[in-house]
Amino acid sequence: MSVHDDLTSVQRCLDDLSRSVGRLEQQLGSGGLEMRRVRTDADHLRESVALLREAATQPASPRKPELVTIPDTPYDDSLWIDTDDEGLGARDRHAP
Repeated sequence: MSVHDDLTSVQRCLDDLSRSVGRLEQQLGSGGLEMRRVRTDADHLRESVALLREAATQPASPRKPELVTIPDTPYDDSLWIDTDDEGLGARDRHAP
């Protein structure tokens, strides 16, 4: 089965779910928290499948992670002026 076929099958199942949730809303009412959650979850699933369908139609481009070179030279000491050592406090003050 292709990805397109699988997505179509999932879409059909979601359509069935949506119809079933609609019937439940008619029987139970849509005012309860549980019913609103079920409706919201079903809507989120529908949105997620739509995003999957969009991603499946776009050509996949393998992305290489961007490499960052970290130099071996020490950092400039001026970067640490007026900073606190974590857990120790400022350099010119003493602990109580």
